[in-house]
Amino acid sequence: MNEDNIPNESTSPEQPAPQVPGSTGSGHEIPTAFTSPIAPYAQPTMSSMPSSNPQGAAFGIPTAAYPYGTGHESTVPIAPIENHAAPQKKSFGAGKVAALIVAASLVGGAAGLGTSYLGNTLWAQPAGTAASGPESITVNNPGSVNETTAIATKVLPSVVTIEAAGQSESGSGSGVILSEDGYVLTNTHVVTLGGASGDAAIRVTTSDGHLYDASIVGTDPIYDLAVIKLEDAEDLSPIAFTDSSEINVGSTAVAVGAPLGLSNSVTTGIVSALNRSIQIASSALPESADQDAPEEESGQDSPFQFDLPGTTQRGATQNISISVIQTDAAINPGNSGGALVDSEGKLIGINVAIATAGGSGGEAGSIGVGFAIPSNIAQRVADEIIENGAATHGLLGATVQDASSVEDADVAGAYIVDVSPDGGAAAAGLKKGDIVTKFNGFPVSGATDLTAQVRGAAAGSEATVSYVRNGKSFEADVTLGELVL
Repeated sequence: MNEDNIPNESTSPEQPAPQVPGSTGSGHEIPTAFTSPIAPYAQPTMSSMPSSNPQGAAFGIPTAAYPYGTGHESTVPIAPIENHAAPQKKSFGAGKVAALIVAASLVGGAAGLGTSYLGNTLWAQPAGTAASGPESITVNNPGSVNETTAIATKVLPSVVTIEAAGQSESGSGSGVILSEDGYVLTNTHVVTLGGASGDAAIRVTTSDGHLYDASIVGTDPIYDLAVIKLEDAEDLSPIAFTDSSEINVGSTAVAVGAPLGLSNSVTTGIVSALNRSIQIASSALPESADQDAPEEESGQDSPFQFDLPGTTQRGATQNISISVIQTDAAINPGNSGGALVDSEGKLIGINVAIATAGGSGGEAGSIGVGFAIPSNIAQRVADEIIENGAATHGLLGATVQDASSVEDADVAGAYIVDVSPDGGAAAAGLKKGDIVTKFNGFPVSGATDLTAQVRGAAAGSEATVSYVRNGKSFEADVTLGELVL
């Protein structure tokens, strides 16, 4: 059973074109024209574009020909991707996940290097100064650059590598630049080392090798997002957001970040699915979050863990449910908090988790099933953290479970077990036995779907809930309450 209300709540238990950095090695510098804004999205094809291709011209590509590349449940275990070094072996049991995925692991890239590594190699250099690091783009043949090269050229200056170190643990992840003066969006599990440290020292490296100390502005463990602020930063390159509700399955998806500590890495694929919902056991939530929580919701036995290879695993106190975009672009440990962008180089999601093949000998790594928090949710949460130090999350005021587990149910969805007398669900007329099938137009196939969508909305926002009662379909407008931890 999945409760919409996390306990310890009053209604419980119902409850612009960037400068292209120089090339590396013996490659040539990218032509200046190549830095022009990327052309509007066009449907990808597998054929080469003709020399007169206007889109190739819009990319500023000096070449005669422009090669243009382009829910039901399953039992795919997912493992955290939190290692700066190669991830350690870790097996997980089976568990629930809405629409095709059953297990997920965070892609943080934490731990495995040790504090001494950070102190001896990275932090010995003055913050805010140029470091001897990798350049952003290497182009050896300017006559054959493609769409991905253009995307990488635009996006890399907006993606950073994050190093965090606690008293006994350290690790790395990625982040995206939100403002010229140094606000950066990443994952909570990156800056807290999976919940192991509340005051980790943070160092950030930009794509051109500049180093900055950083401090945490605020964390949001409910959706595993966090905002940090770089000290004395200026003239950085903020990433551009797109409306994640308008992307399509099959659209180009490019992941940018620092997998295994390899900064400025770019992988490409497509959007594999939309409106997935996964459940992850979080150690970053406050201890109070699990007071009076049902045993099956404790998170201790969940296959979705903040598992940080090389660190001591903390006991997770609560499961979180998040809505995600699925992609086959390779995402690995260290990609956490990095960018998933479209063919225009605009952010469609923040990389957060991957699925792994599982088994006793399985390692956390890409098998082509990765997840990113949609840009619309990420932007809302980031804006609230910057403005208020924390983000709000919706509360429906109902206890729900998968309709598929209810004997008499004849439609998939989230079955309402009970409603809180003073909650939004009750005020909108929802009752025990109703089966929620959509939330704000997003399909709901089970309890995790509904919880993820409700949590992705802001407290006090209006939502439209579609539900089935006695075989008939209805809609209700609900004013969401506020989740209180």
